[in-house]
Amino acid sequence: MDSAGQDINLNSPNKGLLSDSMTDVPVDTAVAAQTPAAEGLTEAEEEELRAELAKVEEEIVTLRQVLAAKERHCAELKRKLGLSALEGLKQNLSRSWHDVQVSNAYKKTQETLSQAGQKTSAALSTVGSAISRKLGDMRNSATFKSFEDRVGTIKSKVVGGRENGNDNLPSPTGSGDKPLPDHTPF
Repeated sequence: MDSAGQDINLNSPNKGLLSDSMTDVPVDTAVAAQTPAAEGLTEAEEEELRAELAKVEEEIVTLRQVLAAKERHCAELKRKLGLSALEGLKQNLSRSWHDVQVSNAYKKTQETLSQAGQKTSAALSTVGSAISRKLGDMRNSATFKSFEDRVGTIKSKVVGGRENGNDNLPSPTGSGDKPLPDHTPF
């Protein structure tokens, strides 16, 4: 088949012209001729298969040429329309992301994660309340009160010496003019 005279792209202004890169696709019939015939085939069947193989290989070359011509035409149309490769990529990504979002797997995963988030939030809230309650109970315990009193005593001994130095720091025992501010840590 003479591929140089074929009309590849009927819409192309270069109808019938082929690119050199696509016409150089080798068809190696010599290798096929050197291989021994498959067992059980007659020479006529083998010859028929070789002819069919050559025809299919010719069709492949033609289809590659048609595809190359269509791709060139497509690129030319995109260039004339001002569409860039980046714009096409953006559209493909946008379309793919939309397809993912409407898929059942995505919806089920989103639902599951939402439920897990709600359960986790509720669990953390419960844990926070429990910790807060335990800290409040601990603050009101006798051990904590004893510890607080000891810290107050140590502080009064350390700060008490500064009061005589006229630093005007309030006394932790409350023996100054102003009452101590309530700095509750919890």
